[in-house]
Amino acid sequence: MNNLTNVARPSKIRYRILALIFVSVVINYMDRTNISVAATAITEDLQLTSVQLGLLFSAFGWTYAALQIPGGILVDKFSPRVLYTFSLITWSLMTLFQGFARGFSALFGLRLAIGVFEAPAYPINNRVVTSWFPDNERATAIAVYTSGQFLGIAFVTPVLAFIQLYLGWRGLFIVTGLVGIIWGIIWYWRYRDPTSHPMANQSELDHIERGGGLINRASGTTLAKPKFEWRNLKKVFMYRKLWGIYIGQFAVNSTLWFFLTWFPTYLVKYRGLDFLKSGFLASAPFLAAFAGLLTSGFLSDYLLRKGVSVNIARKAPVIFGLLLSASIIGANYVDSTAWIIFFMALAFFGNGFATITWIFVSTLAPKNLIGLTGGVFNFIGNLASVVVPIVIGFLARDGNFEPALLFIGTITVIGACSYIFIVGKIERIKDEDDIH
Repeated sequence: MNNLTNVARPSKIRYRILALIFVSVVINYMDRTNISVAATAITEDLQLTSVQLGLLFSAFGWTYAALQIPGGILVDKFSPRVLYTFSLITWSLMTLFQGFARGFSALFGLRLAIGVFEAPAYPINNRVVTSWFPDNERATAIAVYTSGQFLGIAFVTPVLAFIQLYLGWRGLFIVTGLVGIIWGIIWYWRYRDPTSHPMANQSELDHIERGGGLINRASGTTLAKPKFEWRNLKKVFMYRKLWGIYIGQFAVNSTLWFFLTWFPTYLVKYRGLDFLKSGFLASAPFLAAFAGLLTSGFLSDYLLRKGVSVNIARKAPVIFGLLLSASIIGANYVDSTAWIIFFMALAFFGNGFATITWIFVSTLAPKNLIGLTGGVFNFIGNLASVVVPIVIGFLARDGNFEPALLFIGTITVIGACSYIFIVGKIERIKDEDDIH
């Protein structure tokens, strides 16, 4: 009787896996953004200029973006259980070591190192979701785990501000580093691929696979793990529709990286708010982005289940969100704190609404190149983490932040145009390896 019940009623282990990814994303972004909370204190302690601060903000992105393609290759070759554990523990160690840095050069080097070890994280997230979730649940799953970068930061930012208030900026880095190390151990203990998980029954595996989840690819039991070939790298650069999502991801990340780096400094230095108050106000746009992301993910999957074309169900939220993100420019024309936060929250709501973009990697990439495509997608998208902080540092060096916000708003419009005119029909790319 129990066996019949198991067959008839699929287990729900995929949602536990989703919870693991969510927490990993929260920690991932906590370790990217803790430096923005500490920035004012670090600037005073180490006597940094705005240009140096921009370089420090961007350092993570230099290596993170550069290693996205190698990171994607590693994701196609190694188990998420092992690779994510290694990644979590090593980047958390680098985070902890920042608490002992004595100058700009040491901090800069450690930020570079964090970028190195975080590089496989998002391609791993995408591989896990592609393995554990069918197509018609995947946008929601991506929205849920990606929301960790917004919801986590919304609640973590005030906590980080309090930690710094009592332990200083060095204590802030030590505490956040220790949290990541502990979570890395928990990930190794709790994560398994679908066919290896002792609690996932056959009904759940069948449900995932019938819906397009690539469970065999994750398990390695049926499909051989692909060997890296240079011609595969050429493939993921040769398709127009992939270039469309690459450009769009750069635009999405441009707004994101303003909020991850310069936003607290913008509120304190350029808008005159006190540090602790800015920590709470900085949470509002992240909560708005969280709401936008979840709304977008659920709406996209709902439309797909109701028979709306995949082109509208998947592309419309991204286009709308990118266009709404351009409202950040409105902050240039108001003076009250309430209106500044309103425009920032509205823009970041739009950014969250557009952040289901990883669904296009799962949907468009050749089946045997999802990790590599995700690596290229994240590489080009995260060039924004290099470009945006540095450009803002130069644009704001004379004390005027208005050109910086105009710069960000313009990029978001370009991203929307990329999805409108370049991406084209939403369908998986097939190459000769898929056919044979």
